[in-house]
Amino acid sequence: MNYIVDFHIHSRYSRATSKNMNLEKLDEWAKIKGIQVLGTGDFTHPQWFKDLEKKLVSEDNGLYVLKSKITGKEEKTYFIITSEISCVYKKNDKARRLHLLIIMPSLEAAKKINQRLEGKYNLESDGRPILGIDAKELAKIILDISPEAMVIPAHAWTPWYAIFGSMSGFDSLEECFEELTPKIFAIETGLSSDPLMNWQLSKLDNVTLISNSDAHSPENLGREANVFNLTELNYKNIYQAIKTRKGFEHTIEFFPEEGKYHFDGHRLCGIVFTPEESLKHKNICPVCKKELVLGVLHRVNDLADRAYGFRPAEAVPYKYIVPLKEIIAEALNKTKISKIVDIEYFSLIKKGGSEFHILLDLEEDKLKKITSLEIAGGILNARREKVTRSPGYDGVYGRISVLNGSDKAKKISQEKLF
Repeated sequence: MNYIVDFHIHSRYSRATSKNMNLEKLDEWAKIKGIQVLGTGDFTHPQWFKDLEKKLVSEDNGLYVLKSKITGKEEKTYFIITSEISCVYKKNDKARRLHLLIIMPSLEAAKKINQRLEGKYNLESDGRPILGIDAKELAKIILDISPEAMVIPAHAWTPWYAIFGSMSGFDSLEECFEELTPKIFAIETGLSSDPLMNWQLSKLDNVTLISNSDAHSPENLGREANVFNLTELNYKNIYQAIKTRKGFEHTIEFFPEEGKYHFDGHRLCGIVFTPEESLKHKNICPVCKKELVLGVLHRVNDLADRAYGFRPAEAVPYKYIVPLKEIIAEALNKTKISKIVDIEYFSLIKKGGSEFHILLDLEEDKLKKITSLEIAGGILNARREKVTRSPGYDGVYGRISVLNGSDKAKKISQEKLF
């Protein structure tokens, strides 16, 4: 059976997160999205950890459910214990800043990690704590306490706070983790890169690529996700699927251009460059004369030893999506936070099932029966990768247009008619 899993999220105790990032809302929105297993996020935060202990009950398989949902007949959302930790330190005479996604087999194991860290570091300051510790040393602490834990470099290519980031990252896993590298068997690609880009590096052939939302609000759950085909849903099987790729069906991906660090540029100067344009300017902003923020595509190109389009033999497949609210908003010529978009979104969810089912699996004829031709066309265009891409840069999200010129002309003529 297939299970959709989103490991990397945050709680309301992380900076710049919605107050609705509580377990009840997460459970509710996981069902709306079509996610069966959801990371808890932020297990290192003392108050959030108390919430997890109070409100979750173990299924005795490394997964948890809300106590309030145990006796209900509705489909359960399973929670897996996760957190993100920021490591800031100096190594090889260079300042390093990277984030690690930590996945634990139990609350008990996570508690031991917290007890080990809280004596030396302030875990209350943020749901994603900033620790002055070498990433290798943190990985060693975690894996010594729980060998079944997973330590995964988060959003690996983001310029800031990433293992391969252009501003403070490394050139290889080995440079960062040294003798522990064999135990780091997966990386998170992040919103601004996709598997095709990562496959350009032969050194990643033995590393599993996972994708997650890094959600700061319930509505953003499942922006990216992972699909596993498991005979039995439990932590052990998820661990093995990531480590061996057996049972790892595919990842669900943003178009990487929509990520906010895909191209190079300077937000304040309004400069957006391809890697080639940046090189012509010697990576210097022509407006302020300071160094450009080099995006994910540029960094991948720097480290790549293969042409774009190469596919390793054991690679996990992927599928692109555009979030449903974005498709509706474009079709209605509204912002995705407008009330009419919200109404149409929940109408579609009620008629067509979860967001993932609508975006990826609902048959074309059924799709056209439950929504407008423009919205249905946008969904189908996204499935077929018939989209227009305007890449993001320096913290500005890109834009993916799912309506081609003829679709937009048809939409405008209908608006005039009515």
